Amino acid sequence: MTSARTPTAAPAPAEHALPDTTRTWRAVLVAMSGTFMAIMDVFIVLIAAPAIQRNLHATDAEVQFVLAGYQLTYAVTLVTGGRLGDLYGRKRIFQTGLLVFTVASLACGLAPTAGVLIAARLVQGVGAALLFPQVFAMIQVLLPESRRDRTYGILGAVIGMSTIVGQVLGGLLIQSDLFGTSWRPVFWINVPIGAVALVLSARLLPESRASQARRLDPAGTVVLTVALFLLVFPLIEGREVGWPTWTWLSLTGAALALAALAWVERWVSRSGRSPLVEPKLFRQRAFLAGLLLILIFYSALNSFFLILSITLQDGLGLSAVAAGLVYTPQALAFFLASLLAGRLVRRHGRRVLEAGAAIALLGFAATIAAALAAGAHLNAWIVMPCLIVQGIGEGLLQTPLLNAVLSRIDEDHVGLASGALSTAQQVGGALGVAVIGVLFYNALGSARTGQVSVYAHGFGTATVFNAVVLAAVTALVFLLPAQRRAQRAGRGPIR
Repeated sequence: MTSARTPTAAPAPAEHALPDTTRTWRAVLVAMSGTFMAIMDVFIVLIAAPAIQRNLHATDAEVQFVLAGYQLTYAVTLVTGGRLGDLYGRKRIFQTGLLVFTVASLACGLAPTAGVLIAARLVQGVGAALLFPQVFAMIQVLLPESRRDRTYGILGAVIGMSTIVGQVLGGLLIQSDLFGTSWRPVFWINVPIGAVALVLSARLLPESRASQARRLDPAGTVVLTVALFLLVFPLIEGREVGWPTWTWLSLTGAALALAALAWVERWVSRSGRSPLVEPKLFRQRAFLAGLLLILIFYSALNSFFLILSITLQDGLGLSAVAAGLVYTPQALAFFLASLLAGRLVRRHGRRVLEAGAAIALLGFAATIAAALAAGAHLNAWIVMPCLIVQGIGEGLLQTPLLNAVLSRIDEDHVGLASGALSTAQQVGGALGVAVIGVLFYNALGSARTGQVSVYAHGFGTATVFNAVVLAAVTALVFLLPAQRRAQRAGRGPIR
């Protein structure tokens, strides 16, 4: 599953909330339409990946960049997007992000080459990073505290439905091959949705700004961008070019750039400005454990769906529609477990996260065993029960995870912490796609489409990465302090 984002600024004061009117709820739902569109787009792209590769004659690395590039630009722009909304108006920045995302979607559908598609996806990531933080901020501003829990429940439902719609609609659009356009309508579907949302947002969304907004940190943003590029690019490209010297120099440069980022952030903080990540946060055990936990957990999510989609379509020969339907039971299991998780956490606390991580680990282990044992006889009916177990575990873990971490962060730093943890989600997702691509494509070798036994072996082998990640997550959950403080208002669901 992909991730819902959290606000990057401290919650707005409750006294600024507007009365609970029909117009207010309409405004909140319009804001959520941006969330729906962007998350739906992620799952549509996962379903469309094999068709994109065939139609554009894209390399394996280029397919990975279509996914990872979006997550990288989102990651490095997220905190800046939240601060721009605080400084210049949340409605204005939300509409700007929505416009950028919509135009970039049109460009994605028109892309004549894989390189152009990747560039358009990078711009899409910027658009998403501009609009997403405003959704959470507007919920804080528009609604009184007593109504926010209900609103976040609705947001969780919107997120769950967007994943299902993305899978099924993506398959239907590709299968229909409208006017001979193959995969392109999976991006064009965003254009009418975005246009309607822009019109409604102009009419229904009130403008708001933060009374004490944090300033931008251009130095930190530039250094973080360089560090992530140096880290992810060689991981994705290295396998295809034979791991030349420049790939290892790039990885070394990434380590140096991350060290430089720590120095830059300390310098920005000492100079009295607002860093991307407050260095004081790293003195808090809950933040360090949570940052590592979220970084590695999210590396297992979209990366798995990428190899699953390719295996189902290129390996097992399923149509895009059939592949989308294979995902659906897992998405429903995730959705139902997410609804249950909120109630269980209030009663059992961290034990719910521990159980969720263990169940998800069991699901991935079952997937490995099923794929390797089935070999040439692998089919969707063998995979689906394993996916359902994964969905249950991820729903119990993923939905309350960020809240569990943030509830242990000092009140003065919760806004910065939420932005840093949300960035870690996207960085983890991009790294996961890069790493699993190396494992999966190495295992496939020169396999041809339809060689089920080879795809089953590659799928099972690559999924070992996901199982190892979930084993680490299961252990790291125990590092979170056992005693939970009361949930604070404004902590939305995470996906």
